Amino acid sequence: MVKSVNVAIIGSGVVGSAFVSQLKNLKSPINFNVVYFARSSKEALFSSDYSPVDLSTYKSATTVQPVLALDKLVQFLAAAQKPTILIDNTSNQSIADFYPTFIKSGISIATPNKKAFSSELSVWNEIFQASAAPGGGLVYHEATVGAGLPIIGPLRDLVVTGDKVEKIEGIFSGTLSYIFNEFSTTDAASTTKFSDVVTVAKNLGYTEPDPRDDLNGLDVARKVTILARISGFEVESPTSFEVESLIPKALESVEKADDFLAQLPNYDADIQKIKDEALKEGKVLRFVGSVDFKANKVSVGIGKYAFDHPFASLKGSDNVVSIKTDRYPNPLIIQGAGAGAEVTAHGVLADAIKIAERVAV
Repeated sequence: MVKSVNVAIIGSGVVGSAFVSQLKNLKSPINFNVVYFARSSKEALFSSDYSPVDLSTYKSATTVQPVLALDKLVQFLAAAQKPTILIDNTSNQSIADFYPTFIKSGISIATPNKKAFSSELSVWNEIFQASAAPGGGLVYHEATVGAGLPIIGPLRDLVVTGDKVEKIEGIFSGTLSYIFNEFSTTDAASTTKFSDVVTVAKNLGYTEPDPRDDLNGLDVARKVTILARISGFEVESPTSFEVESLIPKALESVEKADDFLAQLPNYDADIQKIKDEALKEGKVLRFVGSVDFKANKVSVGIGKYAFDHPFASLKGSDNVVSIKTDRYPNPLIIQGAGAGAEVTAHGVLADAIKIAERVAV
């Protein structure tokens, strides 16, 4: 008999659409029956008899219903009395806050949503305590750090098998990776200005609509919080440690993103000075997150790296993470595309497959 699981999908944006495309083409011995699909914040596709949603027509389907409130969605999914996976392809805080309720109801979760895993430590503890309890749903969130890169899984494996993490250091933002790879190079003759690179990055679609949402460092802080917690460092929240912002203080309150970009060149000299100092030392600048157990410190900010360091040779918008442990005194290096809809969707789908292999009936 072919095994199967029920699937509920929330979100059909760039990541959600890529996920659906990959799920449609999935070759698996397990059937993934999509019984609920919230294709927007208002419209959902589902039926009372749990008939599978037709993923080939979800965009044009006219037989739609209002999305279920989260408590009603839990009831609907649990009533099917089949193993169920919730795929949350959003960055919605309210949905993230509801994860413990889903998990306690036996519903598993695969998601790229960082909010639940990087907010207050109490939420993290509640999620994984619920998952570990009898009847609790499974939780996989590889794509919350590095999109589809295998970072969280290998790190968990090291910790669970008794290895001790000494230091984690990495470039975790595709946006800031691109900006610093272009701005700070080994070429002493380069005249590239920081503000120009930020503008190019925005035009290429690498940044958020307001680049300050990338430049404030909070996205990196959330990812570092997740890795720190997996490693055993009980970080209270992504604002409980030092996070260096790349936004000049005078521009923090500028109302419009375009106005911010127009004024940013006025502050190029400040970061140019740091870049020039690094070049004199034979180093480049990179925006990194760090978990240092020996120093008992978690931090996010600009770091200087020698020309021959793996971080210095990074290209484009790639991510890279260095994990130094008792077993890996020469750090384990994981590098590759750490942003983008396709690789993020791949990470989520891979997690969904791992869950299905454990719970499908």
